[in-house]
Amino acid sequence: MNTMENSKTKNIIAAIALSLVLASCKAPMATVIKDEVKENIPQNFNQEEQQDANNNSGTTPWRQFFTDPNLVSLIETALKNNQELMITLQEIEIAKSGVLAKKGRLTPTVSAGIGAGLKKAGRYTSEGAGDATTQIEPGREMPDPLGNFEGGLMANWEIDIWKRLRTEKESAVAHYLSTVEGKNFVLSNLIEEVADNYYELLALDNQLDIIQQYIKLQQRALEISKIQKEAAAATELAVKKFEAELAKSKASEYTIRQQITEKENEINALLGRYPQPIVRTKENFMSTIPPTVYTGIPSQLLANRPDIKQAELELKASKLDVEAARKEFYPSLEISATLGLEAFKPSYLVKMPESIAYNLVGELAGPLINKSAIKANFQTADAKQIQALYEYDKTILNAYLDVANMMSKIKNIDQYYQLKSQETKALDQSIDIANQLFRNSRADYLEVLLNQRDALDAKMELIEAKQKQLSTVVDIYKSLGGGWK
Repeated sequence: MNTMENSKTKNIIAAIALSLVLASCKAPMATVIKDEVKENIPQNFNQEEQQDANNNSGTTPWRQFFTDPNLVSLIETALKNNQELMITLQEIEIAKSGVLAKKGRLTPTVSAGIGAGLKKAGRYTSEGAGDATTQIEPGREMPDPLGNFEGGLMANWEIDIWKRLRTEKESAVAHYLSTVEGKNFVLSNLIEEVADNYYELLALDNQLDIIQQYIKLQQRALEISKIQKEAAAATELAVKKFEAELAKSKASEYTIRQQITEKENEINALLGRYPQPIVRTKENFMSTIPPTVYTGIPSQLLANRPDIKQAELELKASKLDVEAARKEFYPSLEISATLGLEAFKPSYLVKMPESIAYNLVGELAGPLINKSAIKANFQTADAKQIQALYEYDKTILNAYLDVANMMSKIKNIDQYYQLKSQETKALDQSIDIANQLFRNSRADYLEVLLNQRDALDAKMELIEAKQKQLSTVVDIYKSLGGGWK
């Protein structure tokens, strides 16, 4: 009879365990996503021109791309001190700790402990009645109250039967690698910012030189107008007009000086230091020839641009998060064990094997009803996966458009610079002619003023064109994935 009852009990337990497993294994399916933007990336940036896959400036180390020693020194300082970069490095350390935490969950947790306690059971309870009639040794009753002293090891281990913990660790690794690529993207942006601001500073230096040259020119024109007024060859109006133009140019000089100060401090901020002079050589700015940039082919952006690789790794991590969240619906197997010494009196702890105590428990548990929490967790992970895909696609598309726009900009800014050079030369010649005619009273003062204004504006615009020419090359270098190597 006992055998039959034991058999029935075992069958009931097996049936319960089977129903638990079957009920728990009903997990929802993740959304299947397809990356069409990556699959349909164009063969070339410009459909009218074929690019050479073997030539790509994005793979050139920044020390080879930038040849100005002053700029190289500034970049080196920025890479050591920039606060934004330091913050990003700490993000990497945080992500690395996340990997260690997930990895630790794959191994058993073992702890040691000691404890002491005192307990008195009621006399008219089953426990109290039992203790009262129990003798520890012949003629020696059970102590009342009863002490308890223990010490030993405790272990807990979740068996990763569905590889959920391994999946979570892989997701943490992917996130860690994405933070490394994020750091590379910060490096690339930082180098671009330092270079762009450096060229803007050189442009302001040259504009200051031009405005100072024109102030001297206008001072001479003012002196001539005063002489001509005394000789009745000009009027007081001409003198006042030249004085006003001179004051305007002097005001512009102070505006540029302020812009130089702010630009220097902007660079110092990128370098992570307090305001100090920026070492630079302005004399060769207008004769600087931008390096030739080779774009390669669009598919190379996937391997060269850190922001694309970062988005790709985040997409991978989000997919793994969905997989791990799905496995939350499956039952988990946990094993708990304790081994140590236990006695009601400290002196009995050394009596072995009587004081040895151990416990071993295996538990298979899974969700049956009220799964709203894990369902919400799964739906959140699934939505984040789709969101990460859109972010990845957006990053690829923006990278392609960046390069395509910069390629067009380089061509147009080169043509713009050539035409501005021609305009500047022609206006410089017209100033000399207008001044000569004014001295000989053959030209009106307005002609001189207009020529000076036009020439000054053209010179300023020519310097800006040179700065844009150099900055555009830096920008496309960064857009191709350059700057972090």
